[in-house]
Amino acid sequence: VPPAIMDRGRQAGETGASFPNKLLLSMANVPRPAAVALIETLQVHGVDTAFCVPGESYLAVLDALYDVRHSVRLIVCRQEGGAAYMAEAYGKLTGRPGVCLVTRGPGACNAAIGVHVAQQDSTPLILFVGQVARGDRHREAFQEIDTPALFGSVAKWAADIDRADRLPEFVGRAFAVATQGRPGPVVLGLPEDMLTEATDAAVPPAAERPDPYPAPSQIDRLHGLMRRAHRPLMLVGGGGWSAAAQAAAERFADAHGLPVAATFRCADYVDNDHGGYAGDLGIGPNPALARRVAAADLLLAVGPRLGEMTTQGYTLPPPPRPPQTLVHVHPGAEELNRVYWADLAIQAGPTAFFAAAAALPTVDAPAWAGEAAAAHAAFLDWQTPQPNPGRVQLGELFAWLRDRLPPDTIVANGAGNYAGWVSRYHRFRRYRTQLAPTAGSMGYGVPAAVAAKLAHPDRPVVSVNGDGCFLMNGQELATAAQYRLAIVFLVIDNSMYGTIRMHQERAYPGRVHGTDLVNPDFAALARGYGAMAATVDRTDRFHDAFEAALAADGPALIHLRVDPEAITTRTTLSAVRDGGR
Repeated sequence: VPPAIMDRGRQAGETGASFPNKLLLSMANVPRPAAVALIETLQVHGVDTAFCVPGESYLAVLDALYDVRHSVRLIVCRQEGGAAYMAEAYGKLTGRPGVCLVTRGPGACNAAIGVHVAQQDSTPLILFVGQVARGDRHREAFQEIDTPALFGSVAKWAADIDRADRLPEFVGRAFAVATQGRPGPVVLGLPEDMLTEATDAAVPPAAERPDPYPAPSQIDRLHGLMRRAHRPLMLVGGGGWSAAAQAAAERFADAHGLPVAATFRCADYVDNDHGGYAGDLGIGPNPALARRVAAADLLLAVGPRLGEMTTQGYTLPPPPRPPQTLVHVHPGAEELNRVYWADLAIQAGPTAFFAAAAALPTVDAPAWAGEAAAAHAAFLDWQTPQPNPGRVQLGELFAWLRDRLPPDTIVANGAGNYAGWVSRYHRFRRYRTQLAPTAGSMGYGVPAAVAAKLAHPDRPVVSVNGDGCFLMNGQELATAAQYRLAIVFLVIDNSMYGTIRMHQERAYPGRVHGTDLVNPDFAALARGYGAMAATVDRTDRFHDAFEAALAADGPALIHLRVDPEAITTRTTLSAVRDGGR
């Protein structure tokens, strides 16, 4: 730091040579290191938690965070993929961009998985990547990587910040880009030499997020379409929701007697006890719900992109022109008419849409009277536990959990056939009690649960994992233990990559190759991390194990040994194999 800056710092109350009162200096309009300007900008935008794996490329940022350690928590993770997943989950839970800090090269590559999830899940996220010094760029310096090139296709915006005086500008823009329109991830590279340069650049104020509002003529057109409808169905999903938007959606459905279905892994957008809730559209949905979608003559899609999983491989409905009348409400103009040509495309977030639609007159004696109750009855019937092979009955187990857990419990899971039991048998009652990647990314359940417990320490958090899924980020159990987070981790162990085995047996029956797993003793592994642990191989032993895990002062893990034949909630592995012959 130049001596002149240090002298001004001392005059402002500085007593050392490393800026321990950096925020005071900034407020006094005294130049400070760019790393300090970065932290100031984060604080102005309400950041209270950041996730990281430390790296020498951004030591100046770690030093700046030291001075605000009582107001900005720095959660130290074990691998950058886990850190990025945590930041993504934190963004889902708070509605504000989750913040992640990693180093260049290997760190950035590891973190890319969380950026991809944030993009596909429409989650606000900002990833900061420590970068090589500016003078060493384009030499393939140690761990050098081209940040914009690496992340350009999976982030809303990716850039390197080359000038200290523009750092607050770039970071302020990152928050705006991450939250406006369709939320998503932003990646910023931080050259290590830039971070120690002095700047007196002002910190931008936190910008209010604009929320486009439907035009009155669009609401009038919606009313006309509903008057002509006989079998309407509302679909909810996507980004930009809140508890208030959920309540507004339920009021709208009640006012018009509409059945409501959630899109893939958005089952918590409507209280599952709501009288019109029809279930969720994802992998292996309720056949009755699939038939309802096919038979609908009006689809009111509020928020979702209508992606591949929700539409059952772009068949329900087929693009580009669905057989049903389609009203598509989405906050991002770039998503409207991108895959599906809507009869009425409305650029608006869910909050703005339901505020405008609250004035929509109801249809007298609608043709769909009673359909909401019928749809909900079909959903409840679908939740009746069905037996599966083996001594651990997963349907009974998850049905017991839904009755045992309080409504504010957060359930996190990654990807795999095991998640089908959560989707089918659990009942989500409040907004953001489901943390699951629509990107279908494995390894999500453990780090997402860590983020959930940090965001809501007073609420129960249950992490559901397959054996393959758990071992992709199981090292973050050490993070849960370090911060004494009382999370219950379930590991459903069938000694294989179950989803891939299912597809393999269907396409190439009996030719098993590359899908078997030889697993550790998961309970012993958890105890090695300092967690309470138990192994369960019968349904009747689960209840006591779970109660003990829930009461533990810190993380607890239950290892569930299940029969490999229990491949989905609807069929067995042998039946899949026989069907492929």
